Amino acid sequence: MAPPPLLQFLLLLLLCCDLQLCAAANVSYDHRALVVDGSRRVLISGSIHYPRSTPEMWPDLIDKSKDGGLDVIETYVFWNLHEPVQGQYDFEGRKDLVRFVKTVASAGLYVHLRIGPYVCAEWNYGGFPVWLHFIPGIKFRTDNEPFKREMQRFTAKIVDMMKQEKLYASQGGPIILSQIENEYGNVDEHYGPAAKTYINWSASMATSLDTGVPWVMCQQSDAPDPIINTCNGFYCDQFTPNSNQKPKIWTENWSGWFLDFGGRVPYRPVEDLAFSVARFFQRGGTFQNYYMYHGGTNFGRSSGGPFISTSYDYDAPIDEYGIVRQPKWGHLRDLHKAIKLCEKALIATDPTYTSLGPNLEAHVYKTSSGTCAAFLANVNSNSDATVTFYGKTYHLAAWSVSVLPDCENVVFNTAQIISQATLSETKYVKTYSQESDQPIFTSEITESGWKYVQEPVGISKTSAFKREGLLEQINTTGDVSDYLWYSISVNITGNEPFLFNETQSILHVESLGHVLHAFVNGQSTGSGIGNSDNVNVLLETTVSLVPGKNIIDLLSVTVGLQNYGPFFDLSGAGVTGPVLLKGQSGRIDLSSNLWTYQIGLRGEDLGLSDSSIWISQDVLPKNSPLICNDCSEK
Repeated sequence: MAPPPLLQFLLLLLLCCDLQLCAAANVSYDHRALVVDGSRRVLISGSIHYPRSTPEMWPDLIDKSKDGGLDVIETYVFWNLHEPVQGQYDFEGRKDLVRFVKTVASAGLYVHLRIGPYVCAEWNYGGFPVWLHFIPGIKFRTDNEPFKREMQRFTAKIVDMMKQEKLYASQGGPIILSQIENEYGNVDEHYGPAAKTYINWSASMATSLDTGVPWVMCQQSDAPDPIINTCNGFYCDQFTPNSNQKPKIWTENWSGWFLDFGGRVPYRPVEDLAFSVARFFQRGGTFQNYYMYHGGTNFGRSSGGPFISTSYDYDAPIDEYGIVRQPKWGHLRDLHKAIKLCEKALIATDPTYTSLGPNLEAHVYKTSSGTCAAFLANVNSNSDATVTFYGKTYHLAAWSVSVLPDCENVVFNTAQIISQATLSETKYVKTYSQESDQPIFTSEITESGWKYVQEPVGISKTSAFKREGLLEQINTTGDVSDYLWYSISVNITGNEPFLFNETQSILHVESLGHVLHAFVNGQSTGSGIGNSDNVNVLLETTVSLVPGKNIIDLLSVTVGLQNYGPFFDLSGAGVTGPVLLKGQSGRIDLSSNLWTYQIGLRGEDLGLSDSSIWISQDVLPKNSPLICNDCSEK
């Protein structure tokens, strides 16, 4: 029997309140701050990207963020994650954006939804689905009708999803801010006059979606009204909005940095991070976001770059595994408490600046009713200082800010850490494939020893095809796999000018990267690996040939597609050539010959859960990245 109507209403109301969706809020802004229901707010935010953790982790991550003093959770929306095939959407599991936003709401926090839909984010292809590349006449991120049509369709799709679930603050939900485009001001000069018309169109398109909350553009100094232009960087205290009617917002304060394969693990001292935050609020800021507050993990093939690792720890206050990183988390929590003690003065007035000496500054927020807060800064990175302020003496450590919520007593100094140094002595070690999350050679340990799967050299799939000339890899694979085989047959009679003697030659291969493995007659003859500074690969190695038929197999591997820069979608990958055999008296260029191509590896198609393909052996084979069982048949 159904409950009485009054009881149904009360149960619905209780559920609504539990999700923080009880009352609609009016969100606007003025020159000082975001204004929520008529009140200016000082807001501290942190980035957590929902697909870089798991739904099971979300509640704990968000609770730790709230305990750390955050008011807002910021996330990008990842187009290629949600629409891997044009018109086919996926919002399940780690991709469940609605569930993530509701989880933030249930903790009583706000959301900043950065739709983009270009996100950069060290994410594969900057978040664009690769199928976008194949739309006739398309040009990314410019005044181009095919691109604008697809961008508007996806942006509207996300906005409509949020509206249907009543997740905008104007509907009683947690979303108080949205972003369109992303750091376009860093590259717009390369797109000429069309850049301006594109950015104006983006702004108009976004505001026409009627979300009821403000929109921002980061790193976009010419963002048109009513879009708020915001700052990204390690320091944004000197940033000024492009209108005296807009607040000073910091969308990305980099808590660390991403990890390149082969690079040093990034580290940003919490003293410096806290200094940057305090300086921002000292100099008039009212909304600051940590990028990242929890970095997480690049699962599957989501990492971009290229050569950006699976780990996206980012030296964040909450580490890759969801554990608070001390003293960073605790020191920032204490800073947030100190800033909140100043909120009443911060939102009421603009700061007054006073010089206390060379590299010594005071900013005071003082209202007509007598409310007073002050920030004292020593921006000298080497020397401590003693200053006099309002008749009292204060010691300022080098490169530090002291917070005085009553303009008299110091409650926090950015250089003085009193938080717990560490919560755990547990050490975590994670190893990553330098090429892909889909290894060429896969193994597992069992009680009886090793098991492994053989991956054959060269062409092994019936889907292989032939083409004259060298094909660009992304156009060929559509990024459904990191791997593309290039295979060609060369006949040797023994008197070819590209031979040093009857059997030896030099194989010369040029590639856009990112990794290249060469095999002759099934035997490995050399490899080349690019890096984050130079993805190009030049492989030149001596090879042994045999009289008659010889098979040259080149395995080209991508390590995440380009995600940043002007025209990054045109950078390409794979073997570009020339592919040469060189000897003492001549050479042969194989580039325009007939090549056989195979997209992906056989193991990717077989599925490693099939027990029949695993081989048991006590000792794992060494120096055998690929195994050629049928080379004599080629």
